[in-house]
Amino acid sequence: MSELAYSLHLGSDKNRKNVSRARAKSNASGTTSLSNNAIQNARQLSRVDKHNYRKYDDKQHLIEIVRGTTSLYSDVQKLYKDEFEEARLEYNSKQTRDDRKIDDYFKKISDNSKNDLACEIIIELGDKKYWDTKDEKFKHKMSNVYKEQVKDLETLIPNFKVASAIIHYDETSPHMHIVGVPIKYKSKNGMSKQVGKSDVFTKAKLIELQDKMRTLCIANFNKEYGLNNVLKTKQKGRNKDINVKDMGNYIEMQEELSKNKERLEIANKKSQELDNNSNEVKDIVNNLKTTFTNKDKYVLNKDDKDKIDKFIQQVDSTNKEYKKMQKLSITLNDVETELKENREKVKILTENNDALNIKVKSLEKKIDKQEDEIDDLKEKNSKLQNTINFFENLFDRLVKFIKDKMFGKEKEREDYWNFSKDLYNHKIFSDKTIESIQDDYIWNKENDKNKDKGKDDYEIGM
Repeated sequence: MSELAYSLHLGSDKNRKNVSRARAKSNASGTTSLSNNAIQNARQLSRVDKHNYRKYDDKQHLIEIVRGTTSLYSDVQKLYKDEFEEARLEYNSKQTRDDRKIDDYFKKISDNSKNDLACEIIIELGDKKYWDTKDEKFKHKMSNVYKEQVKDLETLIPNFKVASAIIHYDETSPHMHIVGVPIKYKSKNGMSKQVGKSDVFTKAKLIELQDKMRTLCIANFNKEYGLNNVLKTKQKGRNKDINVKDMGNYIEMQEELSKNKERLEIANKKSQELDNNSNEVKDIVNNLKTTFTNKDKYVLNKDDKDKIDKFIQQVDSTNKEYKKMQKLSITLNDVETELKENREKVKILTENNDALNIKVKSLEKKIDKQEDEIDDLKEKNSKLQNTINFFENLFDRLVKFIKDKMFGKEKEREDYWNFSKDLYNHKIFSDKTIESIQDDYIWNKENDKNKDKGKDDYEIGM
């Protein structure tokens, strides 16, 4: 089981200092991409394009394009066109002066030093020490992990539109560059839809994003590689660890330690008694006298013998307690090992659970948004249906009105018939409608002939 470092860096103009660049070139990951400068204009975008796509050293085979084409510059330009063109035209339509109109929003932002033209995010899992021991096949499995990171990023920050995502395998640590444009909506001043880095990436939102993305990344990594690795703890101020008291077997371990505490106290007391009596025994041994008949034999009186016997008994008793202490030491080592293993298991399960919770909450937000959109569409559909009903009724009244005119005077009837044919030729009247009007027109025309014929016959009959 390994502990992997995770980093998610957002480009900033503060990183343009020389000290930041120097630090980036000697970072623990072994990459040279973490100077992580902001993309403030078209010139800097072009430079990032060349760096990310390795256009300066012909190493395109060592990168993998996850999102976008082979031109970052063109991808960002297209994104600007897709996202902002409607808002630009809407804004221009409200301007009475030509000098206030926006001809090219991409160029406008590029020329404005107050805004970043695009944002670059660099994501990396693991450092140089970890990846130095892995082969190329192992490294390239990170493609699926980083592809999921792009999807997760878009889910968590829907107002950040991704134009390009590229994985670099030409350095020690595989890492990914994501370039996109943060967007703010419903702006009161200027275009209704604008570039908005400070609105999308606030400090609080960025910290929250980093927390969620790192949790999702390690979960996807373990799933892809079939491992149980964990993340290294975050920097001071954002650390999160599992308290051993939260573990299920902690209470049982505490009870076992409490029982063995009594053994420690007994062993300690006996050890002190042994220390005290050992000096007395030494004095007895040192003062022993030899017998008259044999200098190799010593004389021991009964009191001294009893003291030595008592001392031997203490030694035996202390040895027994020592053996118990050995068992206690083994128990403590087992407890420590079990605690460590459980802590790691709990950490893995917690990270996986957090990843699932993030996914669920993201899906819930997406569902809520879709439900709101459905309700909005239902309301619009209802209004549209009312409008359709109004115009259908108006159309029916128009057709009835024309048909009624077919019973009028001949000149008037001819005028309305010609008018009806014009509507048909312009595809306003359908075949069925014009045929219906034509039937009335012909019937009334024939009826006029019959009337005229009857009148002439009567006059001739006179």
